[in-house]
Amino acid sequence: MRISRRSLFAGVAALGARALPSKAANPNFKISLAEWSFHRAIASRLMTNLDFPRVAREQFGIEGLEFVNGLWAAPTQDYVQSLKSMMQKTGTRGVMIMCDSEGAMGHSEKAARMRAAANHRKWVDIAAELGCHGIRANMHPSKEPHTPQEIDEFLKYCAESFTDLCEYAAAARMDVMIENHWGPSSNPDILLRLMKMVGRPNFGTLPDFGNFPKEVDRYEAVKRMMAYAKGVSFKCIDFDEQGNGAGMDLGRLMKTVLDAGYHSWVGIEYEGTRLPEFEGVIAAKRFLERLV
Repeated sequence: MRISRRSLFAGVAALGARALPSKAANPNFKISLAEWSFHRAIASRLMTNLDFPRVAREQFGIEGLEFVNGLWAAPTQDYVQSLKSMMQKTGTRGVMIMCDSEGAMGHSEKAARMRAAANHRKWVDIAAELGCHGIRANMHPSKEPHTPQEIDEFLKYCAESFTDLCEYAAAARMDVMIENHWGPSSNPDILLRLMKMVGRPNFGTLPDFGNFPKEVDRYEAVKRMMAYAKGVSFKCIDFDEQGNGAGMDLGRLMKTVLDAGYHSWVGIEYEGTRLPEFEGVIAAKRFLERLV
């Protein structure tokens, strides 16, 4: 049976009413919402990117929005203005835009990687217009590096393209972030080497609690990435009956975040399948509200 947009939003309204924003006077961090949490709903046309601000505010009481460029209809000026108008009406604000499919920043051919860097510039401009503090880009290669020499070369390619992008973003006072988003970026040694090579104040990491291969200790990796963190992705897959995260120790990970002195946006990114997307976001928000 197909679920309509109206029944989807109405059915979650009662659940959302029990997940009102925390009123802590001095919160440890701010809760934002990653649009990827609704990628199945958007793909099924139950909602659109233009609905995202209203859904975040009305259904979950969340102000901060983490957009995903692949879920947009178009990056045109008219479209951006429509989105901006919806954000103003709902009292929401942009946190970042997660950018994919704009080319390989670690491509072995200079023309290709510099074209990728140039392709991201429009997203820097759009993010700035929406009040975001930055964009997330990927350090994907044209060919997966394996040997130490191949990794060294790959890092040189990335350092060139990301330095160019950071210089452009700096003019707009915008950050450029890299998430552990599979491939070389999910290897903390490689990612942190790039942080040091570029060495720009507006260049940093976006630690994601998931997205690590089995051989990587996620708790140690997140701890190391926090030294350069300009955002945190609260990736969650499931919750038990007591509201605790399943599959990873979310409490331990959040303690690592706070112990690092981080007190900015923590973005809910629900990626589970047992709970529907809207219910998963509510469960994640309830978990985080214990810590705020």
